[in-house]
Amino acid sequence: MTKVTLKEKEQITESLRSYVEKYPSQNKAVGSLKGTSAGTVSCILAGKWENISDAMWRKVGAQVGATRNQEWQIVETGAYQEITYALNDAQQSCNVTWVVGEAGSGKTTTAKVYADEHREVFYLLCSEDLHKGEFVREIARTIGIRGEGYTVRDLWKEILARLIQMDSPLLIFDEADKLTESVFHYFISLYNKVEDKCGVVFLSTDYIKKRIRSGLRHEKPGYKEFYSRIGRKYFEVDDTTPNDVYAICTANGLTERKDIDEVLRDAEDCDYDLRRVKKSVHRILIHNA
Repeated sequence: MTKVTLKEKEQITESLRSYVEKYPSQNKAVGSLKGTSAGTVSCILAGKWENISDAMWRKVGAQVGATRNQEWQIVETGAYQEITYALNDAQQSCNVTWVVGEAGSGKTTTAKVYADEHREVFYLLCSEDLHKGEFVREIARTIGIRGEGYTVRDLWKEILARLIQMDSPLLIFDEADKLTESVFHYFISLYNKVEDKCGVVFLSTDYIKKRIRSGLRHEKPGYKEFYSRIGRKYFEVDDTTPNDVYAICTANGLTERKDIDEVLRDAEDCDYDLRRVKKSVHRILIHNA
């Protein structure tokens, strides 16, 4: 594996500095990082890099977003603007919103950019194997609480106390349709205690509509309460348009009409999935290099 260059270290340091500024204190920021000590973070920010290994640089960089593709230009598509509006509204109004959009519409990218650019915004990627204890510990870590030595119940209390102390916190749960029923119930407990004190946004495909509709029809425990707490409706994001794809192409270096048309054709065949658009643009850029 290649060594971490001076330029990369400087980039990681600046990303870490921005990351720390999102939290009420440096110690709380450190608490959100896996496998990283307060001393390491202090040394990086102070420019005392002599004893920091390349492996640690990479670990920190991956967690603070410094290793993302810096060359790819993110375009404010229609979906990007809509999701940003929903995130900002939830944060400022302390409400709960479920954002629904097609796979590849830019939900994850938009959420991560918003979290990078705003204080007290915490992003968590959900999975189907995340049980309620892990769910609570992941929330705790994300907002800067080390979970060692806590029971799940005590950790839950600490999370609620920490969120209530913040000025305008926002929790973002990506791919939230994968959460289990037991975790849904935990969310209801969270909402009851932080209502009007913390915003919450769930992001998913429209599969969640079918799941909640089924839960309501079969009177599964918790579904009626959950549906009520998201306002009994979803914030539905418009599909990606050819104009969006055109803007992405030009922002990322495609100038020839034939190249842009090739990306547009490829995108149309794949329901304008932005992941496919990115791959198409990269393929043409490499071919033209």
